[in-house]
Amino acid sequence: QVQLVESGGGLVQTGGSLRLSCAASGRTISRYAMGWFRQAPGKEREFVAVISWGGGSTYYADSVKGRFTISRDNAKNTVYLQMNSLRPEDTAVYYCAADLEIRRATGVPTRRTAWGQGTQVTVSS
Repeated sequence: QVQLVESGGGLVQTGGSLRLSCAASGRTISRYAMGWFRQAPGKEREFVAVISWGGGSTYYADSVKGRFTISRDNAKNTVYLQMNSLRPEDTAVYYCAADLEIRRATGVPTRRTAWGQGTQVTVSS
């Protein structure tokens, strides 16, 4: 089983930027589609972005398209989420996920999916 540790969250003003990292250990992630999800208080966890195992395909939720960029460095066993033009509605705990299925331009968790512990992102208005 792969272990995931997110980092890079914090407090930022509206319009600011953050870069989240997800470091994997225990198994190489090079064959996995990797993704980011988020959960705001009182809401369900939602899909944010997914990247194919080779990095050639990326898909985003409409709410973050054009502002967020997912990338990966398989040599470092790490996935990133660059978040620009942040808005208060982006405030949430962000989770990294390994071994997703990509269906209809969305990352879909399966019973094999591994999750990180999450990192808090807070955007002040």
